Amino acid sequence: MQITKDTLIGELLRMDINTAELLMGAGMHCVGCPSSQGESLEEACMVHGISCDKLVAVINEYFEKKNA
Repeated sequence: MQITKDTLIGELLRMDINTAELLMGAGMHCVGCPSSQGESLEEACMVHGISCDKLVAVINEYFEKKNA
């Protein structure tokens, strides 16, 4: 499983609800907000001043370890 900057927050949470911890750890405390569900990771990162490339790498690393 691999995500990109274009992955929607809602889609990511449906893939694995535990990714909410990764998002919140990066400073995205609004993952429970209904409007965030339709935002891409890139859009959410821009709003929160977070490096999207780093966050995508962290989430993909999580999925790699989980599926190993």
